[in-house]
Amino acid sequence: MQRLVDNVLAVAKESVKTFTYESLNNIVRLINGISAILLSILPGKASMLEGLQGWELRPTFRGPRLPRWMGNGVSSFNQFIHDLSVDSDASSIEYSSGEEDSDGDASPVSPLSQSSQVSWGSSITKYDEHWAHWIGYAVSWILFPLKFFLGLPFCLYHVLCSKGSRSLSLHRPRHVNSPRRLQSIKDHVVNRATDRRRGVIEDLQLAIEISIEAIFDAFHRAAHFLLSPSETLRMLLVWVFLRKSAAEHVQADGSTESVPTATLGEDDPTPTERKTTYHALNTDARTCQDVITELGYPYEAIHVITTDGYILLLERIPRRDSRKAVYLQHGVLDSSMGWVSNGVVGSPAFAAFDQGYDVFLGNFRGLVSREHVDKNISSREYWKYSINEHGTADIPAMIEKIHGVKTSELKFRQPDINEENEDEQPYKLCAVCHSLGGAAILMYLITCRIQEKPHRLSRLILLSPAGFHDDSTFVFTIFEYFFLSLSPILARLVPAFYIPTRFFRMLLNKLARDFHNYPAIGGLVQTLMGYAVGGDSSNWIGVLGLPHYNMNDMPGVSFYVALHLAQIKHTGRFRMFDYGSATANMQVYGSPEPVDLGENYDLIDIPVDLVAGRKDKVIRPSMVRKHYKLMQRAGVETSYNEFEYAHLDFTFSHREELLAYVISRLQLVKPTYYQQHGLRGIKVKKKDGNASSEK
Repeated sequence: MQRLVDNVLAVAKESVKTFTYESLNNIVRLINGISAILLSILPGKASMLEGLQGWELRPTFRGPRLPRWMGNGVSSFNQFIHDLSVDSDASSIEYSSGEEDSDGDASPVSPLSQSSQVSWGSSITKYDEHWAHWIGYAVSWILFPLKFFLGLPFCLYHVLCSKGSRSLSLHRPRHVNSPRRLQSIKDHVVNRATDRRRGVIEDLQLAIEISIEAIFDAFHRAAHFLLSPSETLRMLLVWVFLRKSAAEHVQADGSTESVPTATLGEDDPTPTERKTTYHALNTDARTCQDVITELGYPYEAIHVITTDGYILLLERIPRRDSRKAVYLQHGVLDSSMGWVSNGVVGSPAFAAFDQGYDVFLGNFRGLVSREHVDKNISSREYWKYSINEHGTADIPAMIEKIHGVKTSELKFRQPDINEENEDEQPYKLCAVCHSLGGAAILMYLITCRIQEKPHRLSRLILLSPAGFHDDSTFVFTIFEYFFLSLSPILARLVPAFYIPTRFFRMLLNKLARDFHNYPAIGGLVQTLMGYAVGGDSSNWIGVLGLPHYNMNDMPGVSFYVALHLAQIKHTGRFRMFDYGSATANMQVYGSPEPVDLGENYDLIDIPVDLVAGRKDKVIRPSMVRKHYKLMQRAGVETSYNEFEYAHLDFTFSHREELLAYVISRLQLVKPTYYQQHGLRGIKVKKKDGNASSEK
């Protein structure tokens, strides 16, 4: 009877799992197919489907991997269904992606349990034995009272005598100790440890399977207890006596204490607690440090505190004895991850390091985690900053930290530097900035010149820099008037733009994986996001899948940064933030109007290389050319170049020609022992409008 029930439950379980698996698979295929049809209808987007065959339009996902409670059951219905599906679609193996194939035998392609490997014929040959089991169970029920009263004394004696030596083995069911069960658990642990990041669809399929497993496991246990009353009573008695003995053992030995393990740090000999990060929801939360160190490069993290208390992370790929350094600064809704996201071959940070540069990766303020010296700072206060603070607080703090670190290291490693002029820096620092980072570095450079402070820079390479947005698309015009007209209300309601909860950040991370797995759906979302940003063709889906958008943290955009960009677009001038009144502006700038940075391009005393993308719809080439024309009129040594790139291609795409161009511009700055950063003989505009010169 027991074997018959096991077989019935096994067949029913595999049938339900196959039905749900195929139903979910067909739903995904339908959604992906509809997305493909919509893409073919949208003007100019049909080319996105070229070359997509098989699995792209009929996606499949992994089968279940969890160990089964059936150790010796027979269920080949799922094998039959699988063989039938293979016969009807012989090319299904060809539709598997390379990523799926890379896992090898770690997981099956179809939902087959280990118990399903037994053939259908073997179940028929054993079917005659079931009648003997039925008779045996019937006799067992009849003789149960006699068996109970005669076996009770022996059972109690056996439990009392062997409770000390067999407490561990009696605490769990006997079938757990079988070699097959141990191997199943081992395979399960290996699969969990080597599992890749899952999307929402895969999580849904896995959750359904776990639920089915739990439900049928409950039915299996209930049937086992009903069909084996003596075994049920024995387990009940064992459980009672084990609880009693465990209580006595605790009273005799006292309470136990857990001792935390510790490891020696690499630089600090003090033992530090070992912490293991486990992402139970299987999301990608790698950091820039993880990417750099996994590729074999050195890494250093430097925490920088700005004048207004914000804690910034300045990351470094150190080459300590190098006299040439490069500072990389990201744009809006980005982080240092963008400079290393293409691996060894296609990332600007690694390319610069391989050319002998000491690489520094800057990170603006604006993380959801709100890193600040005031741990109790409110969300409204933390996000109360504009591009002004990026250019006058963030970048100055990081560049001064770079200057301090490089100067001390070079003086320690090369003592001859002490004999040089103390007013000169012993290294050359170039900056490569993208988008908003380009506008912020220009603001930093000009404000340093106005305040007669050294800026430490030798050359700027600006990739699609922000600053002029009067020629942007109609979508950005809508955003402009939206922010300008509703700024008093929005400033109180929405201090920043980011995903507020861990759940939705996790959902975004997983959806990005699904968009990658099902290209038709991903292509449709990619198209819609491109329309939302003016038709830019950047890989927006790929960017959403980057690890810095994870459930624990992500870069956000302050409302005042967005308002500042709207002010720049509305006025058509590259200006600092307008505080809304002449009085407020007078307190900050010393004039009723914000400082016009474009009019002060004559203060730029280093070469500037401007790069634009012909496919860039966020910052069009005409906007970058406006920087170029103003710099030419101001007598700045500048160059201009265009590539067939969209806005995000400058950092998130592997572009060999761009890397070659950037490295070639960096190499124009030759490392010397002296760095001119004074203001001798250059007229500087003060806040009061007067001009002064340093003799």
